[in-house]
Amino acid sequence: MSDPSMPGTATMPTTQARWLEPRVLIPLSLLTLYLVWGSTYLGIRFALESYPPFLLAGVRFVGAGVAMYAFLRWRGHAAPTRLQWRNAAITGVLLLGFGNGLVCFAEERVSSGIAAVAVSSMPLFAAAFGGLYRQWPTRRETLGLLVGFVGVVVLNLGSGLSGETLGAIALLTAAACWAFGSVWSRRQDMPAGPMNTAAQMLCASVALLGVGFASGETLPAEPTTRATLALVYLAVFGSIVAFSAYLYVLKHARPAVATSYAYVNPPVAVLLGVLLVGETVGPYDLAGMAIILVGVAVITLARTRRAG
Repeated sequence: MSDPSMPGTATMPTTQARWLEPRVLIPLSLLTLYLVWGSTYLGIRFALESYPPFLLAGVRFVGAGVAMYAFLRWRGHAAPTRLQWRNAAITGVLLLGFGNGLVCFAEERVSSGIAAVAVSSMPLFAAAFGGLYRQWPTRRETLGLLVGFVGVVVLNLGSGLSGETLGAIALLTAAACWAFGSVWSRRQDMPAGPMNTAAQMLCASVALLGVGFASGETLPAEPTTRATLALVYLAVFGSIVAFSAYLYVLKHARPAVATSYAYVNPPVAVLLGVLLVGETVGPYDLAGMAIILVGVAVITLARTRRAG
């Protein structure tokens, strides 16, 4: 019988189990979403210097999806069933095909910061779609959503999407598709664990590459180094790491918490634009970012009180 007081016996599994608990992994996953997905808007901007939008998204997800699927199968993970493949295909096309592909398309017309701001409407779509399944946000979560939306509006003052109607429609469609796919997938038989991420990326990549080639896009013969490095960053961190974190939070937390990253991504995107490409930050930007973070805090605290 092992002695819990002895190092390397019962304490190690207990410590490891604590690290794997949702109360630890959910905050870590959210932090990953806040920082990594906030930076992907600038990454997309750099990658678009050489790669067309739909092929950019398609190559990103096919590379990440194949690598992740092969690794998981090598480690003994079961392949998805036919039903799970179907559900992964629907969800992947909604989240990654429309959700990410249309953002890449829009960023040919609008700045990375404005794209992040427009996509921040996604939690509101998610709250509305959740009502279709009788899962309305609580009063506190509704307050957090409204505060966050006010912050998005303030952040967008003076730099709106006027004159870029096609880009605005693409971004709002991307937000709505991502929200519906997130809500719908919670009630479906999806592949287990990280295999869900791999399956969705593979399915979405087929759709994105098909749209890209069908619309006349071609891969660059001599892409710039910065564009290629941005593509690699998007595939590894934006796709494998962050998307896995998102699916984990989506499974273990309420939709308002899982989608709260959309309110943090705009200030992260704006700050990176200031630091890396010399964009300016005005008073509306600072006020908007502060209000957005208050909204996220309200949503998070509402979840904590509900769980308690």
